[in-house]
Formats: sequence, C-alpha cells, structure tokens
Amino acid sequence: MKKILLALLMIVATPVLADEPIVVHLKNHKFTPSTIKVKANKPAMIMLYNDDDSADEFDSSALKIERVVPGHNKANIRLRALAPGKYPFMGEFHAATAQGVVIAE
Repeated sequence: MKKILLALLMIVATPVLADEPIVVHLKNHKFTPSTIKVKANKPAMIMLYNDDDSADEFDSSALKIERVVPGHNKANIRLRALAPGKYPFMGEFHAATAQGVVIAE
C-alpha cells in the first residue's frame, strides 16, 4: 500500500515541463515575428524584447493582456491555454505599425 501511495505521489508531484518561451522583438514599432503560433489548449510564454528607445504596451483585448514594456527592456507575457483561433494584439502606443496575431492550433 505504501509503495502504491509513493508511486502516486511521484506521478502527481512530477513537474510539467513547459515549452521554451516564444521570443518576440519590438523594433521600429513593429513586432517580429508578428504571427505567433502556439499549441491550442496549452499555456505558453512570450519573451518580449522591446528594442526601441520608447516604451510600448503589449495590448490584446482578445487575450485579456495589457503590459507596458519600457524601452530597452524585456517582459514575460504569459498566455493562458487558448481555444483554437486567432487572437490579435498590438503595441498600443504605436498601434498603426505594431500589430500581430497569436494563432492557437
């Protein structure tokens, strides 16, 4: 009985290894890459590097995320597990050029 409980505990306590963060750069007020593909129904992480001199806000009402990233800084942006679909995002301070989309498939 103790061996069974120990085996169950080891299974439950085993950490789930996440995929590597998706690296995105913001430069000249444009996201590169501007299309980000993630696995549907699995959380993901975006490592956003703002290479511009000025701050910008990663903003997406579809993703329910607003995150200001100062110039020459980086931010981890956590994506919840997404249903299959397209989720647009933008750099709110430079919305005319800083556009992108997360595609969950």
